Amino acid sequence: MKRVAAVDLGASSGRVMLGEVGPRVLQLRELNRFWNGPVRIRGTLHWDVLHLYRSILDGLQAAGPLDGIGIDSWAVDYGLLDRDGRLLGNPVHYRDSRTDGVIERVLALVPARELYAVTGLQQLPFNTVYQLAAEQQLADAATFLMIPDLLAYWLTGEIGVERTNASTTQLYDVSAQDWSEELIARLGELQQGGFGPAGRRQLVPGSGLRRIFPLLREPGDVIGNVLPDETGLPPGIPVIAVGSHDTASAVVAVPASGERFAYISSGTWSLVGLELDAPVLTDAAREANFTNEGGVDGRIRFLRNVMGLWILQECQRVWDDDLDDLLRAAADAPPFAVLIDPDAPEFLAPGNMPARLDEHCVRTGQEPPRTRGAAVRCILESLALAYRRTLRAAQTIADRDVDVLHVIGGGSRNELLCQLTADACGLPVLAGPVEASALGNVLVQARALGEPLPDLDAMRALVRSTHSLRRYDPQGKPADWDAAESRVFGAR
Repeated sequence: MKRVAAVDLGASSGRVMLGEVGPRVLQLRELNRFWNGPVRIRGTLHWDVLHLYRSILDGLQAAGPLDGIGIDSWAVDYGLLDRDGRLLGNPVHYRDSRTDGVIERVLALVPARELYAVTGLQQLPFNTVYQLAAEQQLADAATFLMIPDLLAYWLTGEIGVERTNASTTQLYDVSAQDWSEELIARLGELQQGGFGPAGRRQLVPGSGLRRIFPLLREPGDVIGNVLPDETGLPPGIPVIAVGSHDTASAVVAVPASGERFAYISSGTWSLVGLELDAPVLTDAAREANFTNEGGVDGRIRFLRNVMGLWILQECQRVWDDDLDDLLRAAADAPPFAVLIDPDAPEFLAPGNMPARLDEHCVRTGQEPPRTRGAAVRCILESLALAYRRTLRAAQTIADRDVDVLHVIGGGSRNELLCQLTADACGLPVLAGPVEASALGNVLVQARALGEPLPDLDAMRALVRSTHSLRRYDPQGKPADWDAAESRVFGAR
């Protein structure tokens, strides 16, 4: 039996989970769950990374004897270290406005087709390349680390970047499976050309930006042992690289059998896609804004980001209502009364989401929802439509048929959303497990520690045999969903 801790950081909460893995055993127990969210300081949204680190240590110290520790988190964000290994400032939150207008400046130097041919990555305004183009501290930076790698550095003193998260930066060559020397050099040209704040020197003269990007790690690599004096943990515990992008870990735990499946990793964001053996770098994939991100065991996560439950979470925060009450009201609300495009840019930043929902409806010629139940119904039906559109495009572009759709993550507990997703997509939905990212994290650690889990099929078989799933079969009329999709996306 292997006993490991999975540090799993989402965009709204974090948790430290104790995982136990053995023959016919895969179980989790929560040790510490804690808030995670943006903190605004002098007009900039930051992550409270020191709070996260302290909360992680609290969980690890409560774990008892451990065989290993693994860390996964959301993608794209990073920390910069100076030459003495000190953090230059709290990492900036991807929802911050500093990247407004940056895409156009970057694409003027590196055309979209060229960028996609190398990275295979979806264009999102907060991708790491755009954040770095707007970064004000590169002149003082010696090391770039993604969030899980920063936390692993504090635990062990070892520097490196794990591959699956590196693949989300838009500075990674998805075919060569390494940093793109050319794109990093071009980003350096942007910085040296005065892209940053007026009058500020962005790079040390005579140096290249490539110097700050460490060597890449593979999921399963041992990063190093914890530093007892720094962490208060017993000596000798290895920190193990996992699929450190939380979706990479979550996809490990998709309880699929065979290849003809799709998945939705459903939480604050929804990642909707397929698992492939090779990237799809065609013009059709680029024009449909699909991403090719690295997965465990060299797989490709061919997917598209959909806004996810963020809109509902922000509405609930403003309303301060019980989620179960809202969902019951939504189930009783009339179908297809109001529909939105959940990926519209006005829904990205935190704020008064109910007011933005009303404004979006007025702008699109619809009467805003009259009740909170109707608003929630609007959000969930619109998400299901976005899932349907994304999944159908993925199958066409990748030439892959799908027989079943797996919904994993926190959204798998939302029964109404799961049923609407089955109805919209015309596929059976298998919902669960909820803690998919933590399970994938634990499984990769267990294999690195010698547990006989030779491949993803073996890992997924263990998930299927130890976790119950809920099935949702399609109901209703497909023609109603065809008409609804045409209402929202027909003119696009």
